[in-house]
Amino acid sequence: MKTIVITSQKGGSGKTTLAAHLAVEAERSGDGAAWLIDTDQQATLTTWHDRREAETPALFEVALPRLPQALAQMETEGAAYCFIDTAPAHSEQNKGVIQLADLVLIPVRPSPADLWAVSSTVELVKDAGKPLLFIITQAKPQASITAQAIAALSQHGRVAQAFIADRVPYAVAITGGRTAPEISPRSPAAEEIAALWQDVKSCFNESSKEAKRKRSVANG
Repeated sequence: MKTIVITSQKGGSGKTTLAAHLAVEAERSGDGAAWLIDTDQQATLTTWHDRREAETPALFEVALPRLPQALAQMETEGAAYCFIDTAPAHSEQNKGVIQLADLVLIPVRPSPADLWAVSSTVELVKDAGKPLLFIITQAKPQASITAQAIAALSQHGRVAQAFIADRVPYAVAITGGRTAPEISPRSPAAEEIAALWQDVKSCFNESSKEAKRKRSVANG
């Protein structure tokens, strides 16, 4: 099982939207069972799940001290992915969650305020020695600030080729316990989420290749 933590010190960056959409997309794509864990006291992801009519993805309610045991249980029960939403804070709680990640997703809006705030999140992830992927959210596709944000972030880590545009269907879907591709399967939003999920999965493929390369070097 792969544990994917979505984190950002900046509020409103789109963490919950990403967690919900990617978990649903993982199952829609046939990549296995996906679970969700909400560690944010605001519980927005939990509220989304409560409003959801579909049975999947499942939400695992667990106290933070028992998070490692919960992940082990999910894996035993056949989960392929677990997506963990976090609070918008630079905290010991988030440090502990990041330590459990196989991959950390950092959503960033293309704005000066968000770019200024991302450094502390990057520091947390790099201190934990975890791979990260920046994801541009609420973007204006043709705006120069989007390209500038990608250029700035790429100096600190990989940036997903697919980004989440500023589209009304995302907010509408989350409010109703659904995702944008579920509401409109052939929409631009559906294409964005499908492409983004491929970007996320490719991070695991690259990690496997790098591990094999290191083993090969070590063995001479």
